[in-house]
Amino acid sequence: MSQIMNTSRRHFLKVAGIGSGALVLGTVMPGWSPAWAESNPGDRVNEMNLFVSIGSDDRVHIICHRSEMGQGIRTGLPQVVADELMADWSKVNVVQGLANEAYGSQNTDGSRSVRHFYQTMLEMGAMARTMLEQAAAEHWQVPVDEVYAKAHQVWHRGSERSLRFAELAEKAAALTPPESTSLVYKSKADFNYIGKDVPIVDMQDILSGNTEYGIDVHLPGMLYASIQRAPVLGANVKSLDDKDARAVNNVVDVITMPEFSLPAAFKPLAGVAVLASNTWAAMQGRKQLKISWTDSEHAQHDSESYLNTLKQRVKNQGKVIRSIGDAYSGMMNAVHTHSATYTLPYLIHAPMEPPAATAVFKDGLMEIWACTQTPQSTQSTVAQILGLEKDQVKVHVTLLGGGFGRKSKPDFSVEAALLAKQTGKPVKVTWSREDEIQQGYYHAISAQYYEAGMDDTGRVTSWLQRTAFPSISWTFTGTTDSPSDGELSLGFGDLPFALDNLSCETQTAEGHIRIGWVRSVSNIQHGFAIGSFVDELAHKLDREPRQVWLELLGSDRHVDPEPEGFKYGNYGDPKDTFPIDTARLKNVLNLVADKAGVENKTAANEAWGISVHRSFVSYTAVATRVRVKDGKLKVLEMHCAIDAGTVVNPDRVRSQMEGSMIFGLSLAMNGEITVKEGKVQQSNFHDYPILRMHQSPPIKVYIVDSDAPPGGVGEPGVPPVAASLANAIFRASGKRIRDLPVNKHLEV
Repeated sequence: MSQIMNTSRRHFLKVAGIGSGALVLGTVMPGWSPAWAESNPGDRVNEMNLFVSIGSDDRVHIICHRSEMGQGIRTGLPQVVADELMADWSKVNVVQGLANEAYGSQNTDGSRSVRHFYQTMLEMGAMARTMLEQAAAEHWQVPVDEVYAKAHQVWHRGSERSLRFAELAEKAAALTPPESTSLVYKSKADFNYIGKDVPIVDMQDILSGNTEYGIDVHLPGMLYASIQRAPVLGANVKSLDDKDARAVNNVVDVITMPEFSLPAAFKPLAGVAVLASNTWAAMQGRKQLKISWTDSEHAQHDSESYLNTLKQRVKNQGKVIRSIGDAYSGMMNAVHTHSATYTLPYLIHAPMEPPAATAVFKDGLMEIWACTQTPQSTQSTVAQILGLEKDQVKVHVTLLGGGFGRKSKPDFSVEAALLAKQTGKPVKVTWSREDEIQQGYYHAISAQYYEAGMDDTGRVTSWLQRTAFPSISWTFTGTTDSPSDGELSLGFGDLPFALDNLSCETQTAEGHIRIGWVRSVSNIQHGFAIGSFVDELAHKLDREPRQVWLELLGSDRHVDPEPEGFKYGNYGDPKDTFPIDTARLKNVLNLVADKAGVENKTAANEAWGISVHRSFVSYTAVATRVRVKDGKLKVLEMHCAIDAGTVVNPDRVRSQMEGSMIFGLSLAMNGEITVKEGKVQQSNFHDYPILRMHQSPPIKVYIVDSDAPPGGVGEPGVPPVAASLANAIFRASGKRIRDLPVNKHLEV
């Protein structure tokens, strides 16, 4: 339970741009105990995190502490507050929060913004409404149960008198907030905004170009930096000839970036920055640099041979992380067996807007503007690397032109801060598309092995699965060669099947390039492998894929992998609140299969493929229809069903699902990063293509109506996509694709 307080308004009013006489509520997130700088409660506003304010202008001002990248969180969280408050949405103003540890986690990834802050937002709205009602009751000298809030006013039932929120704000501000446990919440049937399609608050500004993304920031006297970074992880500048670069018109300076030892973590890569009075000049000057690099132990890395190594490793018995019965004996006693190995290459995020950050260092304060998913990590990393205290680093969050996890790594903000401090001037660092693809953080290359044993009726009695991929942890340790429990909790160790015998195993995989989280993380490879393997079993048994899925999922129940030896993370959420629920998995599978008509007869060379997956405590099923003719693939349509529990804004959920289908298709059809001699070979969209308009099919989304707590939305749509596509291709052409991307096998 969060603690909500009636706070003084100095800082909030300044940020929100509103006058005095406002009701301002702040809340301290669970698990965070602020050390108040002063005993006066009136100064605590500087330590608070989430705020709702009602001023004399009758507007409700709400701080959003999460980053907006198109998912609609600057709309969704305020929607919840406004609904419980009974506010008029047209009078709501959203204020972007700065980096502050008091907010709890500001790391906007993991599809957790709504599921982690929904209840707090309800409390904020209900608290403000309750205080306004109390203020009105005192004003009219009537019992509080005779008043009620509606449409930005408080009404008296007996006389139908009313007062605007603005008329009550100052009086409400003098009240002591009630205990959270005493609050009365609206019923679902009375929601005005929750569960309704509400346009995002930034829509008109986005359409008119009246917005500020990371790349849009401009400060007086600013220098523009373009950085040539080491092509191999761990290499440093050996020698530099910058004479020609300095001769380029408008180039101001050339600076060799500091060297940092591995592990990489969030440290900038070694390199040379060219600073100029405009971005074009900086980039042109950079082309004239002559740099030789030191040797690196990772210069021998070759992704093709490495993937072959991983494929061999997963064929051998590995470290058991979860087991039921005896899978090996069960396999030996099986009447039929089937096995397959699946692989994925390295992948990159490729957001529309590459990383960009602007910094200025003045009077001992570092101020940063960045398209960051993680302002707190930006603040702490910059402070650590530059030798500052965290309160000396101020981070402004701009809108993000896409993120997908890349902008949760603050290395680009550190680059801007380093250069700003050294030059004494504002500096903007702009990454090019080539920079983003060749020196980014990558989704892990991987191999998965699956084997099933069946009895004479076709029932699966024994199941063996192995996975191998370089861990994200290696990026931060430099030594880890096995996936973490958290990564294995993403579609592998949490297998929801009802089995007599099971062995989930891992193999080692060393790191050689920066591995980071990409949208849906390890669910990408595990969703592809398990979804494909179930389809292979269905074909072997001559049964409909849906039937085999339902048989494997078994009875309606909650699955707990921990008694079977696996330390299950459950996306950081309690298992009793967000259990692995096979009934919900089966429901979305049946919903999408029925809506799409996957078992209906299709035209020649056409077929449906389906898959289902639980991730980020939500349940998603995907059906894809394709045509394969003369070696050419055409994706004809996609259907998606999601059970994300309570949905705040269905419009944004549909948008996220559509984006997930496109993102997942893009990875499955085209995504491949290759590495030779430690260097990434791709550089732009000509050799790392993303999905084009003609490749994107019509998409239909079905949202399950649910009263369950909110689940994730941004990422759960991705994992079933690749398997549904590969399964459709097989049923249309007889060609089974186990090694992605598809464009290595078919013309797309």
